[in-house]
Amino acid sequence: MKPLPKSYFNRLRIIIVLLLLDALALATSFLASMWIKFDFKMNDVPNEYVEEFFKYIWLWVPIALATFAAVKLYNSILTFASTDILFRIFVAYAFLTVVLGGAYYFGVVTMAPSYYIVGMFLSIVFTTGIHFGRRILRGISDYVTKNTESVSERIMVIGAGVAGRMIIRELAESDKIQSKVVCLIDDNPSKKGCLLEGVKVVGDRNDIIFAAEKYNVDKIIYAIPSGDAVIKKEILSICSETKCKVELIPGIYQMVNGQNVYGKRRKVQIHDLLGRDPIKVNLDEIYKYISGKVVMVTGGGGSIGSELCRQIAMSAPKKLIIFDIYENNAYDIQMELRRKYPYLDLEVLIGSVRNTARLDYVLSTFKPEIVFHAAAHKHVPLMEDSPNEAIKNNVFGTYKMAQASVKYGVKKFVLISTDKAVNPTNIMGASKRLCEMVVQMMNREAKDTEFVAVRFGNVLGSNGSVIPLFEKQIEEGGPVTVTHPEITRFFMTIPEAVSLVLQAGYYAKGGEIYVLDMGQPVKIVDMAKNLIKLMGFEPNVDIMIEYTGLRPGEKLYEELLMAEEGLEDTENKLIHIGKPIEMDDELFKKQLKRLEEAYKEEVTDMKDIVAEIVPTYKRNDK
Repeated sequence: MKPLPKSYFNRLRIIIVLLLLDALALATSFLASMWIKFDFKMNDVPNEYVEEFFKYIWLWVPIALATFAAVKLYNSILTFASTDILFRIFVAYAFLTVVLGGAYYFGVVTMAPSYYIVGMFLSIVFTTGIHFGRRILRGISDYVTKNTESVSERIMVIGAGVAGRMIIRELAESDKIQSKVVCLIDDNPSKKGCLLEGVKVVGDRNDIIFAAEKYNVDKIIYAIPSGDAVIKKEILSICSETKCKVELIPGIYQMVNGQNVYGKRRKVQIHDLLGRDPIKVNLDEIYKYISGKVVMVTGGGGSIGSELCRQIAMSAPKKLIIFDIYENNAYDIQMELRRKYPYLDLEVLIGSVRNTARLDYVLSTFKPEIVFHAAAHKHVPLMEDSPNEAIKNNVFGTYKMAQASVKYGVKKFVLISTDKAVNPTNIMGASKRLCEMVVQMMNREAKDTEFVAVRFGNVLGSNGSVIPLFEKQIEEGGPVTVTHPEITRFFMTIPEAVSLVLQAGYYAKGGEIYVLDMGQPVKIVDMAKNLIKLMGFEPNVDIMIEYTGLRPGEKLYEELLMAEEGLEDTENKLIHIGKPIEMDDELFKKQLKRLEEAYKEEVTDMKDIVAEIVPTYKRNDK
């Protein structure tokens, strides 16, 4: 038999102590009531009072303790004693009052009513004191300690609501965290000057900078988990001017059981400053066309591929096939999905999309119905130095995967594309434009397979993206490197990008290029400055920003749609369709043959060959 844990015996000891204290309190209450009734002179207490006390107290105490247990008063955690315990005490004594009243009415007990009233009142006071005692003593101790000793951090909380209250309580009740909430900020004018758990609401967002200086704030915590994205951006932008560290608590859906909110806080990330709500998609539609299907994700271990696998796993596929050439990435997502979705039929396979024989085996064996093609080289400067690899992997990996999909009856093929495919200035973007052309050509040729491409901008936090680089540079003390002061990019989060891909797969009728309305482009240097500020530093004072010049193949402004494609709305107003561009499929096949021969021969003029095939490719490396 497995021995009981130590925590069980600790809890048992606490309950026994509480039972003994409650029993003592109940007996003492009525004894004190006699003492009070007879002017604090025990010698004047009549014998009948003493006799009745000793006659019934042995019965009264067990009844009261049983009532306390029935309302689960001993199930509560003393450290977090709250109104819930007070309510339980109230319910218990309401019942006990009825019991005692009935006993008096039927003549079971015969003392003066004032004796029982005072006894019950004292019992309530003593019981409440016992069950709230630890919290009261801790509050007094914390107040004395934190007002006489220096604290490690002085905190401002934005949001005088439920989340703000939880943070204040958790800090007050912690033995290990020597931090103190010194002020609150809330935009509700009726809260100004009010106290929340003893902490004052000192103003609204316009008072943040002044209050941070006045109260010597070290850290600001944004505690509005369900707040509007635009409002959050505005407030966080103000916070970034204070030189304080800024953190957020999780979204409302992550606040489990209302506990440990402070412990779940995180650093402000740059996507918090995008100033827009997350892109919403129709989850029912996505579930409808993925549920019960065999789904394959190429490049399934990458940033986009792994998130695709996560969201697909939530939609109950018949089988999920992860296909990747990098075994470490594939292993990581395999372990994660097996842990989170133990009943998922998961197949993780290593292989290259350039290997026709491997693709034939995989698709003939597992018969996927939907393919999400995320396998690609995407790093712009590296591909500029290895253009043949960009063409070999991106273009012909896509072409071979598309041909295998048609051969083995795949119903939907979704290509992951990029805004860099629009009027490309680098070989990576040009290769992805060629991939889009492959998909549109294959869609015209295939009878049973619907081909579609999904184009979006930069993905925050993906492998090789700029934000992790900035964070690392800031942690190392700078400088933060930006290629050009005017360079801008469109940004979205990884979950948003993947949601768009999945939604596009549902909309697909064949041949479309789907484009996300991503709002306004963001200056990279502004992102760098905001990130520096949010990490508690001042740009170009604490952390320097250096301009390194545009890299080979890099352009100042990205575009999401080529002019000749036009634009058509979908049911999701943030997802648009670019019409297919007319092209000569037979000529394009000949051009693909030429590209294949060129990369096999390791030609040195691959970019020139690609420029002849992709008329919108304007090299900037000459």
